[in-house]
Amino acid sequence: MRYIALATDYDGTLATDGRVTPDTLAALDRLRAAGRRLVLVTGRELADLQRVFDALELFDAVVAENGATLYTPATRDERLLAEAPPEALVRTLRARGVSPLAVGRVIVATWQPNEHLVLEAIRELGLELQVIFNKGAVMVLPSGVNKASGLVAALRGLGVSPHNVVGVGDAENDHAFLRICELAAAVANALPSVKDDADLVTRGARGDGVRELIEALLATDLADQPPPARHRIEIGTARDGSIVSVLPTSTILIAGQSGSGKSTVAVALLERLKERGYQYCLVDPEGDHEGVLDDVACIGTAARAPTVEEVVGLAAQSGASVSVNLLARPLADRPLFFAELLPHIAALRARSGAPHWLVVDEAHHLLPSERPAGSLASVPTTGLLLITVHPGHVARDVVGAVDTVIAVGPAAEGAIAELCAATGQAPPRAERRDADEVLVFEPRIGRARPVRVTPSRAQHLRHRRKYAQGELGEDKSFYFRGPGDELNLRAQNLFLFLQIGDGVDDATWDFHLRRGDFQRWFRDAIKDPELAAEVGRIAADRSLDAQSTRRGLRELIEARYTAPA
Repeated sequence: MRYIALATDYDGTLATDGRVTPDTLAALDRLRAAGRRLVLVTGRELADLQRVFDALELFDAVVAENGATLYTPATRDERLLAEAPPEALVRTLRARGVSPLAVGRVIVATWQPNEHLVLEAIRELGLELQVIFNKGAVMVLPSGVNKASGLVAALRGLGVSPHNVVGVGDAENDHAFLRICELAAAVANALPSVKDDADLVTRGARGDGVRELIEALLATDLADQPPPARHRIEIGTARDGSIVSVLPTSTILIAGQSGSGKSTVAVALLERLKERGYQYCLVDPEGDHEGVLDDVACIGTAARAPTVEEVVGLAAQSGASVSVNLLARPLADRPLFFAELLPHIAALRARSGAPHWLVVDEAHHLLPSERPAGSLASVPTTGLLLITVHPGHVARDVVGAVDTVIAVGPAAEGAIAELCAATGQAPPRAERRDADEVLVFEPRIGRARPVRVTPSRAQHLRHRRKYAQGELGEDKSFYFRGPGDELNLRAQNLFLFLQIGDGVDDATWDFHLRRGDFQRWFRDAIKDPELAAEVGRIAADRSLDAQSTRRGLRELIEARYTAPA
């Protein structure tokens, strides 16, 4: 089950004229009975909501006052998520005749056109407050407090990731919480801006639209609704400058010989999964990733073997990614441990939606081709990342489900051919590639293309230091030769490039700039197409003299390579 929870706005979404119909209540009850969670996200004050809606017990959590308070119906506990409104503001608004004026536990609310008086009072009092609009309503809240911040607090208490939530709303103040949900829906009566940003627009309006969404969740878990493109995970850049990425429900295989850079690519992808808030469980048979990954709970060492209970216990914690080091287990026992762990991970996913990704290093060892097909039932078909030296030795049913292959190193073409032989597919024709490019193969469409992998932060910082002050080889250095080829000044890094560039005559500088030599060097040797494009724009401006273009290039390089990270 991918979508564990439904988060819904109240007025104009769940309710019509403040009331929820019996049919809509019955749909909410069916969703709750199916084991899913319900969160109500509203701009109303809790007391006002309780007055008009007597079925709050259907919800696991209620976010009220536009994200400022959190109420748990089961315990009747109400918690403030921000400070109470400043008394000076309330006094000032009342003194200036702002009416109507509602003052909640945190929120201060009125209606248009009073926003001018509200903004004027905030400015005069020097308060750090924000004004949020909602179909004519004017709401004043502490900075950073909105429906998104309230929903995050509610989900944290429920142990549910935003990546396992469908959100539905209709108005301006719903943008924030819909944006953090894995799938954002708008009811048919929603404002055009909300529909434009939504991943799905229901046919029905208000409660009818919410019922329609609930029925689809119960019937198919919205399986026919692809994950939004906004959640795609970047791999790198193709030669045409386009970003190559995968859906967060993909099955990926990274293949290559030992020492070819498989782990480097894997770490970059795992870093991006973590940045997007996706949890993963990495099974690391040989401890190759120990000490490499940040903010990951590590279980097992070279001296102590992990247990299944430890892994499941940590993986069940909301937001926790886990790395499982199997080095202390005998080699022959590692596939057995993995086979024991798999059904527990599958059950955890079915219950909570996480971990969103299962990462299997040495996949040919843990999921060998001779493994009985019946033992593969718990292997996920989405959110799976396999890393292997021998793709042809991985269980055929598993590699047959792969969406994207990232082949690394000098034998990348051979790795793809090996996988194709195992799955009965003709290998693709691949373009010639540079040594620092990988081959990204998509078996579904039979395409393979060279891609430059976007490095992890750690890699990027190392590369920046190398390019700024390190020693590039002779073939990667820049040579100032001049129009008559009378010079031979080598710049083996960007620091020396700036030094030599300041010292050469204007004719030499202009010769290389206008001919595109600098642009090509930044693109091909420094591997910075964005910098190359900026330099190209400077070179195309014939109104700039040599002094101005030198200054422009220096500012660009220093901003990207010598400013603090």
